[in-house]
Amino acid sequence: MKRKYCLSLLIGLMSVLGFSQEKKDVYVDDEGLMRWGHNDDEVKGFGVNYSVPFAHAYRSAQKLNVDLKEVIDKDVYHFSRLGFDLYRIHVWDTEISDEEGNLLENEHLELFDYLLKKLKERDINFVITPIAFWGNGWPEPDEDTPGFSNKYGKAGSLTEPGAIKAQENYLAQFLNHVNPHTGVAYKDEPNLIAFEISNEPHHKGEPEEVQKFIERMVKSMKSTGTKKPIFYNVSHSIHLAESYFDAGIDGGTFQWYPTGLGFQKELEGNLLPNVNDYNIPFNNVIEENNAAKLVYEFDAADVMKSYIYPAMARSFREAGIQIGTHFAYEPSFLAHGNTEYNTHYMNLAYTPKKALALKIAGEIFHQVPVNSDFGIYPENLEFQDFAIDYEKDLAVLNSEEKFIYTNTNEIQPKSLETLKQVAGFGNSEIVKYEGKGAYFLDKLDDGVWRLEVMPDAVLVDNPFGSNSLEKTVAVINWQEWEMTLDLAGLADNFSLEALNEGNEFIPEIERKSFKIRPGTYLLKNENVEFDKNSDLDLRFELEEFTAPETTVERTYVLHEAVKEVAENSSAEIKAEIISDKKIEKVEAWLQNGNSYESLELHNNETYNYSAEIPKKMLKIGFLEYRIIVTTEDGKETFPGEVSGSPEDWDFYSEEQFSTRVVNENKSLYVFNAAEDENYIVGEWSPQNNLVPTNKPGEAEYQVKVQKLFEEDVENPEATAIYDYSFRYNFSRKIEGRKAELDSKDKIIIKARALRESTAKLQLAFVMKNGAAFGTLIDLDSEIETYEIEVSSLKPVKTVSLPRPYPSFLPYYFEHSYEGNFELENAEALQFSIGAGIEDTELENPHGVGIISVSLE
Repeated sequence: MKRKYCLSLLIGLMSVLGFSQEKKDVYVDDEGLMRWGHNDDEVKGFGVNYSVPFAHAYRSAQKLNVDLKEVIDKDVYHFSRLGFDLYRIHVWDTEISDEEGNLLENEHLELFDYLLKKLKERDINFVITPIAFWGNGWPEPDEDTPGFSNKYGKAGSLTEPGAIKAQENYLAQFLNHVNPHTGVAYKDEPNLIAFEISNEPHHKGEPEEVQKFIERMVKSMKSTGTKKPIFYNVSHSIHLAESYFDAGIDGGTFQWYPTGLGFQKELEGNLLPNVNDYNIPFNNVIEENNAAKLVYEFDAADVMKSYIYPAMARSFREAGIQIGTHFAYEPSFLAHGNTEYNTHYMNLAYTPKKALALKIAGEIFHQVPVNSDFGIYPENLEFQDFAIDYEKDLAVLNSEEKFIYTNTNEIQPKSLETLKQVAGFGNSEIVKYEGKGAYFLDKLDDGVWRLEVMPDAVLVDNPFGSNSLEKTVAVINWQEWEMTLDLAGLADNFSLEALNEGNEFIPEIERKSFKIRPGTYLLKNENVEFDKNSDLDLRFELEEFTAPETTVERTYVLHEAVKEVAENSSAEIKAEIISDKKIEKVEAWLQNGNSYESLELHNNETYNYSAEIPKKMLKIGFLEYRIIVTTEDGKETFPGEVSGSPEDWDFYSEEQFSTRVVNENKSLYVFNAAEDENYIVGEWSPQNNLVPTNKPGEAEYQVKVQKLFEEDVENPEATAIYDYSFRYNFSRKIEGRKAELDSKDKIIIKARALRESTAKLQLAFVMKNGAAFGTLIDLDSEIETYEIEVSSLKPVKTVSLPRPYPSFLPYYFEHSYEGNFELENAEALQFSIGAGIEDTELENPHGVGIISVSLE
């Protein structure tokens, strides 16, 4: 702690004296690249958005009686632990300004200044967007804030004379503001790379009007004497691109939400096709103006997988984008409930695999040259020292000095002898670890390593649904787990010393294996001298560590019954079980008709329990069962989380898990509207609806489209594509029968046309590699059953679904697959209205009703 205090004191003293670092203002060169003024090096950077000083996070801290400066200290340490060297935020101007644009020196601004100071101490640079236009409510109602944005709103702020004047006043005062924690004005802050004027303005005006508006903002900012590059959002209203750059900006800012926003649950399937490339259709305008590019926000929303982020980083670098920030890092004190932005979820402690993926993405931003070209999917999954694997949910950096991975793998490190940094989750060829938290290994000297282990994170509820501070979506658990290391130069029976404050854990080491619990440790060979106070090449203190305490307060059984299995097949019951009490036994009580069985689920790793279902219980019928967990406090039954077990006379719960056991020749349903409508992915329309048919238990998913093509207000010059497509991923639905896929040769679809003008529906199967194979079906206005030979399917265009933001990105996915259709590798259905329709009919309303799709 003493060295940390001295470091802070030194930085503060240097700031006051005006020579905080060697850095000089960034400039944009004649090739459109940002470079550092002190050495002309290309600017590189990667990090996150993080909004603790404002809005929901700030209010939540008050409700929970949380010290936000302590929160910042801890989260910023994790930023450095993940290798971040960039931070971005759109400042809630509505909380720190009045209606005339005067800057208010209040608690929000002071906390923001403190955050910038802590980032600066870690040598994390920043891009600041002074104007957000938003109210401060989300996800709560907006408060009546004092700022000009509250008075005029976003649209009014772009056109109203009073609002424009207020923004000019505000921007000048904001840039001139001196951070009391550093003694440096924002306009002069060496760690501040650039300003972005405002967040997503969405201009609707004429080009001349828009240009004049931006010119006034730029003039106001430059009146402060700042030399910082000034950026503007150019990913919206892209028909105004020339006006943006004619206004005198130095670069354009971009966003990317390739999986849409707000699905309210996790998206399924391979989403790598959605991030194949980041194609900017007006890039020529940017190049003509020698302007720079940065990404202010990106995320694969509603996705809990790790593989996708490095692919996004690759595509950004290919598009010539220099720096980028993910949106958004959930403050650790809120991460149990993911309340800030429920369509996003990112935190080192609570989402370790995703956080490690961001660490790898940061390496890509630093190692991959801008404007590289790695081809198209799936050829671009291996590039330089990086590799991506959808089916293993794995991203890897494997270089001479670094081995970073997001999941268990069997990859041999490129060079054991020169390895200096390891970070990962699960097992690898050099680290075997049973826990469910991230770990980090940093080589300090020959035979000396620093080990940091995070506690386990377990997802216990849907993080993307309706969230609340009272709802828990993930828990943290501190446990002791076995770890084995195979690091070059680290001998058997090395010493292991706890470093972080309050950590008194002393493990027993047997050769290279030992039990470990969360904390920071020094690993050292015997007879090796090492001075812990020596000058180490680290961005953090040797003994630093922070992690949420254990939050498990009850027993969780995480299990979803397989929907359907074939008679006499092999099937297991698998559950992830975590408890605040010692688990003594886990059982499943099964019933199928008049057959009963009890079996014990065995703990095969960490929190995973499983048991093979006896063949006699896999007879045609409904397999119903409960899982009973016995702890030192007694028995508890799931589903329902009911005390006791069904053997008790007063056991009252009727809830059970249920699986259909069917004849192996029964049709394999890959879509049933009555069951699956809620998981359809496509553009939302109020006219789409699930309605019951005249048959019990049957329903029809009705899709009614008034226009197959509607002009995009953000991209009015886009080529017209007359298509309405939607998708359903059936992997989870057929999990118990997926082995049957390659034995099916017929597709049966039950559907109809809802309008006379609709005659054709394209039905396609999308393979795991993103390639789609389909056929056109002539639909009748009455419900009919249509039979299609699997062998008749032909290559068709794959639509990028969900539709991405920004909307200028390609509608169709271009891939390099030239092989045949493989039904066993299919994972989704794509329904399309538009293909095969006569030109004279394209402008008419269209509609289809779909009941089911099955395979025989």
